[in-house]
Amino acid sequence: MITFVATQGLGAMDLYSQKLAENLNGPIIWTDHYQRIAELFNISWFSWKSLMSLWENWQFVRRLNRLDGILHLPNHHLGRYGNFLKRPFIITVHDLIRYFDWKGFPVSIHKPNCRDRFYLKLDYQGIKKAQKIIAVSQNTKRDLIKYLEIPEKKISVVYEGVDHNLFKPMKSKRLVNVPYILFVGSEHPRKNLVSLLKAFKKLKEEKRFKDLKLVKVGKAGGKEADFRKQTREVVQSLGLEKEVIFTEFVPQEELPLYYSGAECLVFPSLFEGFGFPPLEAMASGCPVIASNVASLPEIVGDGGLLVDPHNLNEIVKAIREVLIDGQLKKELVLKGLKRAKLFSWKKTAKETVEVYKEVENLL
Repeated sequence: MITFVATQGLGAMDLYSQKLAENLNGPIIWTDHYQRIAELFNISWFSWKSLMSLWENWQFVRRLNRLDGILHLPNHHLGRYGNFLKRPFIITVHDLIRYFDWKGFPVSIHKPNCRDRFYLKLDYQGIKKAQKIIAVSQNTKRDLIKYLEIPEKKISVVYEGVDHNLFKPMKSKRLVNVPYILFVGSEHPRKNLVSLLKAFKKLKEEKRFKDLKLVKVGKAGGKEADFRKQTREVVQSLGLEKEVIFTEFVPQEELPLYYSGAECLVFPSLFEGFGFPPLEAMASGCPVIASNVASLPEIVGDGGLLVDPHNLNEIVKAIREVLIDGQLKKELVLKGLKRAKLFSWKKTAKETVEVYKEVENLL
């Protein structure tokens, strides 16, 4: 028997957990523990929150150890608890972004402090102890093999899905009544929003795009840094204060409206373990321009335009072409819809159950 540990919360990894839970038939336990630890990056060892988290972590491990059979932990930051489990477990790894920050690569989110490094080390030790690892993309699998030296046979790739009942073309209502290009996601350095803002600035210098806006959907990021302040400073330096619209967090039910109303989604991210926005956009009939790095080519395929995220002129050119070439835009919409059909949560659940059976046969 395999019990799925489903996390409550609003993050992308919580979305995976919740959608998978909806489509699995086996035992499931729900917890908000991950939501709480996700808010504790960059705090001091000696803060009250840190001390309380030690007690909560111990209680969470006790709860997991009271369960029967094999456990499935839905994200890599729960790997820290795998070190203390008395039973076999499966773990889903979405990306190694925090690992790269820990090891001194160019900052993707934020440089971890002493406490963060301790817990991140536990996370990656726990991953290595898993009976089986589910990677959400081939790119994540390659990173696990290269950086954590995980044997390839221990990793299964199961792509995440998209809710086609929710994400579909919606022309009946517009939330923004001007032409706009769309960015969905946080403002972490890895999202490369600065490059998009610079590309947008270049486009705005052309008279035909004087009414064009950039709509930025989603929270700025966690509490470890003031990501919104950093973004605002860039916007101000480019003179785009009246041209960029920030929406903050948007409920899932509203997202299809933002996608469907946009001229295109631009997603110039430097690193993604999977990347929900391009997939959601394609399913919603929104033309997609995305980076040609990390996992994004796997997800977007031929359903969108892939660009070098380091090449500003290439980003500008792609956006311009979508804005002025009606035939190209129609082709991208059709290709995107076709591509998105390859991904569903039912398919994710079915392939996850196949991993479960493999593990049960080994034990």
